[in-house]
Amino acid sequence: MSKMKKTLNRVLTKFEQLKAPLNADCGVEETLRTDHFQVSKTVRYGFPYEPTSVAFDPVQHLLAIGTKSGSLRILGRPGVDIHCSHGPEVAVIQILFLINEGALVSVCSDDSIHLWNFRQKRPEIVHTLKFQRERITYCHLPFQSKWLYVGTERGNVHMANIETFTLSGYVINWNKAIELSRKTHPGPVISLTDCPIDPNKLLIGFETGTIVLWDLKSKTAECRFNLPEALRSVSWHHEGKQFMCSHTDGSLTTYNIKQPQKPVSVMMPHAQMGKDGKLNPCKPITKVEWKSVKNGEPLVIFSGGMSYDRAGRTPSITVMNGKSTTALEMEHNIVDFVVLCETPWQNDFQEPYAIVVLLQYDLVVVDLTSPNYPCFENPYPMDIHESPVTACQYYANCPPDLIPAFYSVGSSRQKRSGFSEKSWPINGGEWGTSTCSYPEIFITGHADGSIKFWDASSVTLQVLYKLKTAKIFEKPKKREESRSENRDSVGDNQKNGSESLDPDPLAVYLIHLCTESRILCFAGATHLVLCRFSKQELNVEVQSLEFSIIYHDILDDMESPDIDNHYRPSLGVVGQIQSGSRESYSSNASDHSTTKNEMWTAVKVRTGSRKYSAGYYPDLVCVLQWLDNKEPGEGKEHPGNITFISMNSSYGLLAFGNESGLAIVDYVQRTCLLNLGTPDLYVFNSYTEGSMDPYNRGPRSPRNKRFPTDGSGTEDGARSPTNDQINGVCISPTCSKPRRPPPPELRRSKPNRRLQKAQSAASIEEANNGGGSFSGGDRNDTSSFSRSRSSSMSSLDNVSKEAIQSLVFSDSYTGKTDNFTCPCLWVGTSLGSVIVIVLNLPPPGQQRLDQPVIVSPSGTMFRLKGAILTMSFLDCNGVLIPSVSEPWRENPNKEKEKQTYRQNTVSQKPKISPTSSTEYNGDKQFVVICSEKQARVISLPSQQCPYKTRITESSFVVRADVVTMRDSVCLACYVANGRIMAFSLPSLKPLLDIDFLPLNDVRIARTFCFSSNGHASYLCSATEIQKITFSADMSDNLNEMLGELFKPCETPEAPKQGFFKNWFSAGHSTLDREELFGEASGKGPRGLATKLQGRGSMQYVQNQASSGTSEVAKAHKAFIERGEKLGELGERSEMTREHAETFASDSRALMLKYKNKKWYQW
Repeated sequence: MSKMKKTLNRVLTKFEQLKAPLNADCGVEETLRTDHFQVSKTVRYGFPYEPTSVAFDPVQHLLAIGTKSGSLRILGRPGVDIHCSHGPEVAVIQILFLINEGALVSVCSDDSIHLWNFRQKRPEIVHTLKFQRERITYCHLPFQSKWLYVGTERGNVHMANIETFTLSGYVINWNKAIELSRKTHPGPVISLTDCPIDPNKLLIGFETGTIVLWDLKSKTAECRFNLPEALRSVSWHHEGKQFMCSHTDGSLTTYNIKQPQKPVSVMMPHAQMGKDGKLNPCKPITKVEWKSVKNGEPLVIFSGGMSYDRAGRTPSITVMNGKSTTALEMEHNIVDFVVLCETPWQNDFQEPYAIVVLLQYDLVVVDLTSPNYPCFENPYPMDIHESPVTACQYYANCPPDLIPAFYSVGSSRQKRSGFSEKSWPINGGEWGTSTCSYPEIFITGHADGSIKFWDASSVTLQVLYKLKTAKIFEKPKKREESRSENRDSVGDNQKNGSESLDPDPLAVYLIHLCTESRILCFAGATHLVLCRFSKQELNVEVQSLEFSIIYHDILDDMESPDIDNHYRPSLGVVGQIQSGSRESYSSNASDHSTTKNEMWTAVKVRTGSRKYSAGYYPDLVCVLQWLDNKEPGEGKEHPGNITFISMNSSYGLLAFGNESGLAIVDYVQRTCLLNLGTPDLYVFNSYTEGSMDPYNRGPRSPRNKRFPTDGSGTEDGARSPTNDQINGVCISPTCSKPRRPPPPELRRSKPNRRLQKAQSAASIEEANNGGGSFSGGDRNDTSSFSRSRSSSMSSLDNVSKEAIQSLVFSDSYTGKTDNFTCPCLWVGTSLGSVIVIVLNLPPPGQQRLDQPVIVSPSGTMFRLKGAILTMSFLDCNGVLIPSVSEPWRENPNKEKEKQTYRQNTVSQKPKISPTSSTEYNGDKQFVVICSEKQARVISLPSQQCPYKTRITESSFVVRADVVTMRDSVCLACYVANGRIMAFSLPSLKPLLDIDFLPLNDVRIARTFCFSSNGHASYLCSATEIQKITFSADMSDNLNEMLGELFKPCETPEAPKQGFFKNWFSAGHSTLDREELFGEASGKGPRGLATKLQGRGSMQYVQNQASSGTSEVAKAHKAFIERGEKLGELGERSEMTREHAETFASDSRALMLKYKNKKWYQW
């Protein structure tokens, strides 16, 4: 009995020891607090996506661009770039500057007019006027006027006061503007402009071609112009006597206000005479500007109007200067343009000096003062989308010598000619007073295979270097040719995913940069390239390795005669092909027929030596193979997209995974160390007889691959099932159970020989013809973003595809009893498994070049719910352990590089982690593992889990990373429901949880990334990159970093009129608009528009202050009431105390009275 009690006590004690770490304190001092976090948007880079309108302030020299999504970008000099938004998804159809007043008016597609104040660094809406019954089509704001003319779709014109944002009772109705004899509606108002010399005259243009010169004082139409064609725009001459119109038929007409019956001139600038003697039809002229020059001919500038005679004619801006006509062809469709002039006064010589042309995907500024009208070189980063962005990586606090190195190799290639020599004309605003104290780099990958490096240390994004990777590969075939070649092989097997090839085979989807060694790795859908950096030109012959990591079920469709006669291996190791060589399997049985399989790759590496200029040059290329089945109805089988890449410059190793498995490459010796399907990793990582696979999946191998036999039942008569080294992995299979093959026995082998470069790796293949097929999805979609799948799924069909989602090289502990760290590779999968692989590296120097790297199992595995997103390591003090890396050195000679490789790197002997008083139960490391659902902190080497947390229940984590901030670390997560969360480390206490960015676009999920010091970024549109910060220090310092938009300037004086000009032309008349449109005109139409207060209005601030004051008053009143109640309670307590004392004294007296009485005295 006592023995049983002792046993029970030992069990309970052990159970308590295992349970205690869940609530124990590891002793690490955590300095991050909740008030250290604040999420805010910082800077937006790139070209405004889907632009709709543009405007320019000629005094402040600021440019504003509106977009279809409601965004507003205000640009000044390079470094002054402010982004703001209207909130809802409404298009900005027109922008009007209050010239030199620090404000602008935006007109949106939801019939709302907004007044923006940008005198502060963050522009805010002051007032909003929302129209209810009429649609706004065009607005006009005269210079130095506070009355805005609003044209509507019904043809009416309303007057709005921009100071109070109220409508005037003065209305120009369409039925009063047109002739009484007209029986049809003139159409919407598309043009409003006042006469340059007489503001009393307002020119109203209707869509059907009717133009009315309206007298504001007399409230009558002075004259009407009936145009033969539909109207698109109107522009006054500065003298105010004539105006020019553009039409839908490509014509320009000029009218004199004294002769409204017929036009002064009619011309079609680009019309050509046809064979029938008639002019060919032309495209509409969407906009025309008539600008005068004091010492020269006036300029007529318009967009459109080109002839229809040739299909595909490019959009153009035409400049007519006297008798000369110049057509400036544009690369994209023209959205709008604005002419930059020296003066804001319309009755003076404008002296135009530039044209700002807003294209659909670009911003072009044309110099009008130089011969041939050259373009200005755009200093803004408007070419991020030169090729569609497919990947984005952000590195903050990188080494200080990295940006100068990239700039030095990129500046020599950026010498561009043909631009104007004059300075950039948009030069308003002032720079910020502070900048970021550390360098920041953006790296963007593009669909054409190019990679761009950007300096993101300031408000302006500056391109440093562009790497073109297309020259590494042979020119890909056209999509139509590839489809015709594959049409016969595809057949009915649509599930193979080969119905069409990737339209962008060179597109870059994954980027990894080692900032210390400057080694760059990037991957496309089925290829990976490792590049080294050099400041000199080099002649390089690119080395390539070809892989096949396809994993198929061999238990579904087997040929029964082969099951008993052939050994079925447990490892689906696929044959590696290096440098274009293939392993051939010989057989003595000539009558043994097999299906011939050919391997095919989406990209092919160019052979031979090629010259690469200073910068990055390719060092190794890894390509995944397609399996081409020649059987009828079988097509090319997609190898699966590469899902994650990682490399370690100190180890000289590269690892990448795809949707089916993992490959480890020694890029120093150009050999493959490991190539396994993901389910086989469980078998590989198991020391015992059996697999660590939680789903108990059977062994698999590529289908239609068969080893010919020599009749004795062994594969490849020259090979026996004994220990056979596979690039450092020793496999000794046994064949005791024919129906279910046991797992192989794994052990380390001594690196006694080096495999030759051209030798193919040994592979154990399945000797049958069956197997399941690959179920391909959209190959254009990178697999770096995948939705969460529950780790409790038990169906073999659902778990047969387990992608590699995370890879980390690190010196860590692999076993519970380890006292030393060793190089390891931590592998995270899409089903929540974390597998640790041990790497045995030879000593540095010549032995590293001669002896192979040994890859061996550790027997360690962890399981989490959801796909693994990130893994990081902390020391016993909670400090982030950086990845060991090799410093960059210039080695122009490749042979010399090999000889000096790793001479100065860290020794790869086992290391002991430094001891400290803060060690947690003897553990010296923490590994932080975060999945789509939860996060865990595991102490090493004991492998206990002291802390864990569930991040989300109903959603899933899109991106997660362990980042440094304020000399500490935290786990930052972006959840699909739009929340940004942060947790302390190692305790995983919540520090931040805020709703910030809903995941409404898969582009955000692909490109969202965290970086050091509380930075993050994502591709907010196809052409823009948004930087955000979740650091309170950065948010507080943001206003100092941003530039000032408004700076006080003197408004140019009005032009002086000569005596004789005033005598004969009556000079420039004035108009008291306040008297005409003010209170005397009455109240505006009832129910036509609603006024809303913006966040920047004084009334809004007063309301906020009053609401705050009322809250304080309520709190004060509640405090007084509470004090009164406490006083009453005190009084009642005092009365109760007095009653208690009286009762006690009476009780004592009564007790004393009867204390000495005998029983007989009662």
